[in-house]
Parts: sequence; structure tokens; C-alpha cells
Amino acid sequence: MLNNYETIYILKPDVTEDTNLTLVNKYKSLVKENGGQNVFVQHKGRRHLSYNVTHYYDGIYIQMNYDANGAIVKLLQKSMRFDDQIIRYLTVRQDLLRNVNL
Repeated sequence: MLNNYETIYILKPDVTEDTNLTLVNKYKSLVKENGGQNVFVQHKGRRHLSYNVTHYYDGIYIQMNYDANGAIVKLLQKSMRFDDQIIRYLTVRQDLLRNVNL
């Protein structure tokens, strides 16, 4: 069963546009090749960080929404953990938010 996930990752501010697009395509392909579906990527742009993260005060935010299972998310996070261009990442499951009545 596939759940809906959202992953936000922050790239180093000195990453070039070509490297940025390469990384976005890399992670989008990683999700699709392992059975993920409906991958949607948004560039949120360069933003000031609330606090210093590994000596960086700015970062390039990328948001990726997709349908996947836990194994795909684990693989994606492992790949991001070892990528030197990413300073932070966070994945949340969106299905839980749909069941809340506001």
C-alpha cells in the first residue's frame, strides 16, 4: 500500500543551478524507479535559516510530494543522509492530516 509523503530538503546555498536540477532529478528518479508514484517537485527558493546549520545561514528549499511505501522513504532518506549538498531533510506522511476534521 502506498501512502502520501512530503519530503522537504535544504541544499547548500552555494549549489549551482545545474547541480540543483541534477539533485532534484536524481531524487525524483529514485522514488519512481523503486515504485513511487505521482512525484511532484516544487522549488521554494533560497531562504534565510532560523539558525546556523553547519555554518550556513541560507539554504535552497525543495519540496517533493509523492506516493510511496516505507521502504522507498527509507531508501530516499539514506541517500540524502550521505549527500554532501544537502544540509537538512524532513519527511512526513500526509495521510494522517487528511483524517483530521477542522
